[in-house]
Amino acid sequence: MHYLMKDFNLHEVPISLLPSFLPPWKNSEFKYLNPFGSFDKSNTSDTIFQQLFADHRLGFHDFVPIYTDGSKLSSRVSFAVVFPKSVSAFTLLPFCSIFTAEITAVFYALKQILKCAIGIHAIYTDSLSVLQALNSLHCKSHPLVFSVLDLYEKLISQGFSLVFCWVLSHVGIAGNEQADSNARSATHFSHEPVPVCDLKKYIKSCLHMKWKIHWDQEIDNKLHSIKPIIENWSEDVNRKRNTVLTRLRIGHTRFTHRHLLLGEPAPTCPHCSCTMSVKHILIECKHFKIHRLRFFNTSSPTLTTMIGRHPHIYLFEFLKITGFYPHI
Repeated sequence: MHYLMKDFNLHEVPISLLPSFLPPWKNSEFKYLNPFGSFDKSNTSDTIFQQLFADHRLGFHDFVPIYTDGSKLSSRVSFAVVFPKSVSAFTLLPFCSIFTAEITAVFYALKQILKCAIGIHAIYTDSLSVLQALNSLHCKSHPLVFSVLDLYEKLISQGFSLVFCWVLSHVGIAGNEQADSNARSATHFSHEPVPVCDLKKYIKSCLHMKWKIHWDQEIDNKLHSIKPIIENWSEDVNRKRNTVLTRLRIGHTRFTHRHLLLGEPAPTCPHCSCTMSVKHILIECKHFKIHRLRFFNTSSPTLTTMIGRHPHIYLFEFLKITGFYPHI
């Protein structure tokens, strides 16, 4: 992976490795609040949500409110944390995920709380996925999930009181709106390490783009005419049929290419006196015209319709009746 990072000029990017905190036999006591109950955002007035949140704050008026939010717009990723008397907002590397932005904001909030005198704080986030991830830790969790829970445990052990609470976005809750606005307008760069999962996804995307550029230039490749776009194609459940399809698509079969291994002349069509090829057998040879009409309702099918993404349902019947199937 280090060689790939160097190729894509990422060798100086700090990587966040999975920390070895929270042993598997220790259950996290993390919980979060949802003051909005089962109200559906699609058919509930913003005023109702604002009132529900106001009622929640009345019950937690002693808790210092801290609002966090993450933002990902095109190639810009950022987060913000709103404290009662200050706001912190930073950008992250553009390939970081929105989840990383959201949980980085929570982690930043906890780090700032650690610098304060022991007290009681309420952390608000509109990312339900972050709260659910913190509430259901497993070995494949995002690296920052471990970091947040470790710092949370540390704060609790030192005497801090913390509550996490989900807050609906874009319903007029002042603290959340302020966090959202500041996250979108952040300009200062954060030097937080990048999670490996985000880095791998970005490198995979870059490799796919390089592959695409290279493939677009392979216009003489037999497979390119059938599969001009790089994408996943579904496979037949029958392994033999899959093998046959693959060999037809790349244009390499035992019948058309075994002469290369045996040092013999290339096979020629006894009906057309031309070199045998997959293309010739499937769509060109006049001797098989009657079979094409029978199975494909046309004497001039294309390779794409016959062996493309969705092979013709009568392809294998055609191959068998022409005697070509056992020699592929």
